[in-house]
Amino acid sequence: MAGAIASRMSFSSLKRKQPKTFTVRIVTMDAEMEFNCEMKWKGKDLFDLVCRTLGLRETWFFGLQYTIKDTVAWLKMDKKVLDHDVSKEEPVTFHFLAKFYPENAEEELVQEITQHLFFLQVKKQILDEKIYCPPEASVLLASYAVQAKYGDYDPSVHKRGFLAQEELLPKRVINLYQMTQEMWEERITSWYAEHRGRARDEAEMEYLKIAQDLEMYGVNYFAIRNKKGTELLLGVDALGLHIYDPENRLTPKISFPWNEIRNISYSDKEFTIKPLDKKIDVFKFNSSKLRVNKLILQLCIGNHDLFMRRRKADSLEVQQMKAQAREEKARKQMERQRLAREKQMREEAERTRDELERRLLQLKEEATMANEALMRSEETADLLAEKAQITEEEAKLLAQKAAEAEQEMQRVKATAIRTEEEKRLMEQKVLEAEMLALKMAEESERRAKEADQLKQDLQEARESERRAKQKLLEITSKASYPPPVSSSTTALPADVPSFGLIGESLSFDFKDTDMKRLSMEIEKEKVEYMEKSKHLQEQLNELKTEIEALKLKERETALDILHSENSDRGGSKHSTIRKLTLQSTKSRVAFFEEL
Repeated sequence: MAGAIASRMSFSSLKRKQPKTFTVRIVTMDAEMEFNCEMKWKGKDLFDLVCRTLGLRETWFFGLQYTIKDTVAWLKMDKKVLDHDVSKEEPVTFHFLAKFYPENAEEELVQEITQHLFFLQVKKQILDEKIYCPPEASVLLASYAVQAKYGDYDPSVHKRGFLAQEELLPKRVINLYQMTQEMWEERITSWYAEHRGRARDEAEMEYLKIAQDLEMYGVNYFAIRNKKGTELLLGVDALGLHIYDPENRLTPKISFPWNEIRNISYSDKEFTIKPLDKKIDVFKFNSSKLRVNKLILQLCIGNHDLFMRRRKADSLEVQQMKAQAREEKARKQMERQRLAREKQMREEAERTRDELERRLLQLKEEATMANEALMRSEETADLLAEKAQITEEEAKLLAQKAAEAEQEMQRVKATAIRTEEEKRLMEQKVLEAEMLALKMAEESERRAKEADQLKQDLQEARESERRAKQKLLEITSKASYPPPVSSSTTALPADVPSFGLIGESLSFDFKDTDMKRLSMEIEKEKVEYMEKSKHLQEQLNELKTEIEALKLKERETALDILHSENSDRGGSKHSTIRKLTLQSTKSRVAFFEEL
């Protein structure tokens, strides 16, 4: 009895001690996850759990996003999850997204998982037209996306129509031209075929390197008003703060790099920016909502911290990550080289096998032809022998008839004692008999010659039959014993039944010599990349010229027109910002307030 009461008390105490939990759903760019979180958990507890689950170490780029009354917000690390203004209906949903963007993706994004998440997010933003992308660049980016998904182009596998179900181009680009889906696929596939040999992570990085030069890449836009009440757009990105005309999100009117800004603060809807130069007055602007100001401040602080961090030596953690990434990249590159060599060896073996099979088939065909020729020779020989026998019999018959004619002539001569008429008749008969005998003799001689000729033809036919038999024997010998393969010949695959295989084990040690060789290959790749970039730009211009005739001018958007004007002036994202920052901070602040 006492034991039962004690066990119930122990169970009740355990039940009371179990923390209350709630369910959270985390949506990434390619997956969904659910976690049970304790009520007391702060944003950092949940964020760290998601990062550990993903194996993500470059956590400073990301955040957990949710929506409040059509306004985007980010989970605060030092605040309890349920204290945020989120729906309390379970599961509570957050989106795991990149909050801050790198200045240079290739240098800053170290982990493959980081690169992949950025690739998926930027691709979606381009397809959803949140980032403007010109048509020719859209085709190039689509080709890298296809390489990342399908691997190397294989015409026997990737046949016409294999991209029919893929979303690869913004709808704006598709609607702008009188081009069918097949025409777009043909142009995408043409570039896709040139990316052969690139692994998924390499293709995704090439995508990001092109996308990061787009004017709207990584920019968060907010509607603001200056002191005069002018409607403007504030753009916050990795480089600084930019002021835009609401009708032109591509080209900023003013830019303030992060290294010129000392302090950022807000009070209610009023935002205050203090320049680094204390002699310059602060400048202010108003946003639509207090909640928007909170978001702007978060983005400014995070981007400013990363801006300054990039200009300092890497932390020990980042150095270790980069070293691990370099080793992993070197290992993967050597693995790809090994696989490429094995693939080349297999292809060579398959070619050798095909050549041997082709040669064997050719020998079989020659043997069949020789056998048929032998049969024809035997038939011809039999026919000639039969004809020679007939001719010989005819010659004997003619000789017999000639002898009988000669006997008849002798008989006629012996009995020619009658009258002159009978004599004359007899002489005439003798003459006719002589002529007949002469003809019979000539015919006999001709038949004898023909018999000799037929005997000669029969001998030649038998000689031809002997040669055909000899050739057939030689061909049969060749087919039965294929030529030996030397030890240096590439080994055939194990599934080929007719040939013996000798497998060769290949191993690679991760040594300093490999690293030196890899460094030389990387330098070589840099030179090749510069040449390829020039070739790529030429291809982009060619494609732009080619499809220009199919453009429907009336469907051009305002951003299409603005981008064309910028391109005609030779302007780019970075050149425009450099040009704007050449002016003094004071003059830019004054210009902002006078807009």
